Amino acid sequence: MSGDVSDSARTDRPRVVVHARVRQGLNRVRAAFWPIMLASAAASGAWAFAHFVVGHEFPFFAPVAAWVCLGFSADREVRKVVELGVGVAIGVLFGELVVLGIGGGWWQVGLVLAVATLLARFIDRGPMLTMQAGTQAIVISSIQPGTGVTPFDRWTDALVGAAVALAVAVMLPGDPRARPRRAASDAVFEFASGLSRLADALRDADADDLETALVRLRASEPSLQEWQSVATNSADVARVNAVQRRHLPEIRRLQDASVRTDRAVRSVRVLTRRALGTPLAEHDVSAIADVVERFGSGCRVLASALSGGIDPFVAREILEEVATELDPHELGQGDWHVQSLVLLLRSPVVDMLEAAGEDPARARALLPEL
Repeated sequence: MSGDVSDSARTDRPRVVVHARVRQGLNRVRAAFWPIMLASAAASGAWAFAHFVVGHEFPFFAPVAAWVCLGFSADREVRKVVELGVGVAIGVLFGELVVLGIGGGWWQVGLVLAVATLLARFIDRGPMLTMQAGTQAIVISSIQPGTGVTPFDRWTDALVGAAVALAVAVMLPGDPRARPRRAASDAVFEFASGLSRLADALRDADADDLETALVRLRASEPSLQEWQSVATNSADVARVNAVQRRHLPEIRRLQDASVRTDRAVRSVRVLTRRALGTPLAEHDVSAIADVVERFGSGCRVLASALSGGIDPFVAREILEEVATELDPHELGQGDWHVQSLVLLLRSPVVDMLEAAGEDPARARALLPEL
């Protein structure tokens, strides 16, 4: 590959990465928008209740507790909200006791942190409860109450905020399938876009575009990691919630699909690097480019099906057709360079067939015999 091509690829790489990051950032904003709006409303409501009903002039810890308990995630399982609320209440209570009894200072901070966190560990095994108990204890024991603030006012505010957050979690339970579905759709769409870029590069025998396609495929990693993380968290939520446990099979399928898709992306990156080491202008790879293009189309259809939680039978049909065409003797026509690319494409197609719900044995059986 010439120096001019490499320089051009390096120039194009930041643009591709930035576009991918912006797109993924917008996806995260879309996923967090309503949870944040709801948490913001809950924080405002907690402040208003503590101010107008309880009578506290500056109820700082009411909105803090509401935000800590709800956050920006849609996974608002009741037990998690209670765990956070209890942690906040314990920390604030012990902070208030220390400030009231022995004042504030460096050693008081250490004392209240130790006592609050040990009590939290005794009450429950949840790590979030202990972390919030320690954090709030440090804050309370480090900040002296303002003028006109009576003992335990801040603790009352924390209870108000936690109670508001719990009410929101109980009245507006989330669907644990929503975020994994959205994350799955985003990640598979990113992969499909990378396949389309790869197909164009192969068709044009353009090493510069191959570099760009490789960058695009690498830029899909954050989406895949988000999918795996969200699916794992949602499975944990559904496992402990009797009402949502019926959704666990679908969430587990999404977990499995995330692993298959990650494997497929890694395999296609290997294929792309192999193509970069091949003088494409000297070989006919147009047939492979067409197959890769249809592979990307199947993944796009799969992304749409995953988003809606429907059976991706159309995606399976497209991917099954692609799998049956991956015969290195037919596509390669005696050219071992081309045949090596066909062989590298077989594994990711099988992975995505399995991600689409195909039986593993049948997915492998669809491949032409070598």
